[in-house]
Amino acid sequence: MLNIRPATPADVPQILAFIRDLAAYEREPDAVHATEADLLRDGFGPTPRFYCLIAELKQACHYVPAGFALYFYNYSTWRGHHGIHIEDLFVRPEHRGKGIGKLLLTHIAAIAVEQGCHRLQWDVLEWNAPAIGFYEQLGAKMMTEWRIMRVRHEAIPALAAQSKQP
Repeated sequence: MLNIRPATPADVPQILAFIRDLAAYEREPDAVHATEADLLRDGFGPTPRFYCLIAELKQACHYVPAGFALYFYNYSTWRGHHGIHIEDLFVRPEHRGKGIGKLLLTHIAAIAVEQGCHRLQWDVLEWNAPAIGFYEQLGAKMMTEWRIMRVRHEAIPALAAQSKQP
């Protein structure tokens, strides 16, 4: 039996463990700098910056964490509507092939419908052929003409410093 539920503050250690597992899967095991305090502040404070679903699989008499999906709202100026961006979708390797990823994704799609969102999007690494095939089977289309641009870490203050008028 599978259960999908919203994460609670008590889930923060598990969420961070999932994030670390995902980073290892994506070949970036040392890239995670988030802390439990960061997740607690940003996901469960007065103004949540993200939302999270936990997938639990019943084994014997209890549920075990099997996967998670972390998402946030964005806005499309072209559509004039908000949407959802899925930041992370991860199922532990030992629980893959049981429909957990699909259930997490369809759960977020139902939230998008309920909230009147006009877009549901996420990123996928180009080498992750199993995930790409899975997403395409569900009706997702790859946007090959778009590229992600990112300014990170110390480059942000350097860019901001350029805003000062001469």
